[in-house]
Amino acid sequence: MSPPRRQRRTPGHEPPPPPPEPAGQGEEKNPERLYVVAGAGEDGARAAVDLVTLIVARTEPPPSATPEQVALVRMCAAPLSVAELSAYLGLPFSATTALITELLAAGLVQARAPIVRRAVPDRHLLEAVMHGLQRL
Repeated sequence: MSPPRRQRRTPGHEPPPPPPEPAGQGEEKNPERLYVVAGAGEDGARAAVDLVTLIVARTEPPPSATPEQVALVRMCAAPLSVAELSAYLGLPFSATTALITELLAAGLVQARAPIVRRAVPDRHLLEAVMHGLQRL
């Protein structure tokens, strides 16, 4: 019988480190993607929208629109808040705001203030209901 030809590893040898992951494997490791989605911007100004601002599409997206812009305009056939759009697109609020700013400038979408319900009902309405009930 011949002796084994393999060499045994001694405890001092460590396995080689794993190769680095290629770029683009995750959004958290690829900040360039958000820059490409959001664009450089003319002057860096953003529209004054917050998380509850409603966005509504005015027209169909043009053929020159980016995939993210097309998706945003198509989703806004019914009013959606900026927070909902950000969640559906899987983009951070800042990138979504940049997209909305571009679409507002192009006139493809319209921003509306959220509908705020009054905390206290109108006094005149309550009096009218009370008088109507008293007449019965």
